[in-house]
Amino acid sequence: GVLPVPSSHGEGRAIFAADAAGRKKAETALCFADADGLATESYPDNPNGSAGGAAGFCSPDGRVTIMMPHPERAFRISQLSWTPPEWRKLAGDDSPWMRMFRNARGMVG
Repeated sequence: GVLPVPSSHGEGRAIFAADAAGRKKAETALCFADADGLATESYPDNPNGSAGGAAGFCSPDGRVTIMMPHPERAFRISQLSWTPPEWRKLAGDDSPWMRMFRNARGMVG
C-alpha cells in the first residue's frame, strides 16, 4: 500500500562534517525507499534526489532526529488529498501517521 506524506523543499542542501575519527556527526536514520524497500535517489520515490535516499538524520547520541518528509502535516485524514474509504471507518479522522506521534508520546511518558 501507499502511505502519502507531504514533503517540502527549499531549505537547501545539507552537508555534514566528520569528526576527527572520520565519522559523520549526523547519522542517516531514514531513507526514501522504492517498491522493493531499497534506498533510492530516483524520483518520485525520492522527491529531492538526496544521496543514498537520505530522508532523516539522528545525532550521534540519539537525542535529536530530523526528517524531510512532514508527517505532522498529515496526521488527520482530512489533511490528505485522498484516502481509502476504510481508513475513516477504522480510525475516524486519524491518518496512519498519527500512530507515530502516539508512539513518541508513549515513549516519553
